[in-house]
Amino acid sequence: MTGAPTVRVAEDPADLEACFAVRKEVFVHEQGVDEAIEYDAYDAVAVHVLALRADGTPLGTGRLLTGEAAVAKTGADASVGSLGRLAVSRRARGLGIGAALVRAIEEAARARGLAAVDLHAQTQALGFYERLGYAAYGPEFLDADMPHRAMRRVL
Repeated sequence: MTGAPTVRVAEDPADLEACFAVRKEVFVHEQGVDEAIEYDAYDAVAVHVLALRADGTPLGTGRLLTGEAAVAKTGADASVGSLGRLAVSRRARGLGIGAALVRAIEEAARARGLAAVDLHAQTQALGFYERLGYAAYGPEFLDADMPHRAMRRVL
């Protein structure tokens, strides 16, 4: 890859399409998530972040839910944001893109006055999030037929 990737908040409909394309590649095609549940009403109100290669190729994405959209996922605590739909294209894995996306989502959460960020991690990704300062809590549960754990990081 030439040039350092950039990670930023999605700014326009083209950025949002790029976010959705990465999610489709990773969740729908690789992991077999039903497309009908991959995209939801939260997409319209979320803050989306996007990682782009220097040539504009989308490499990864994630989203932050705040306020009422986050409450159902964070134990009814409006001071906590919900990080979700974190996906990195296969060609960009191992390059630090996932960590950069998480940090960009945390920065967006801080900018909105949030005290912490929760997420629902696929169990196989717990170590990744733990290295970024997240702690698991509660029992394992199924989401899209895959085992997950809730995790939180205080900002």
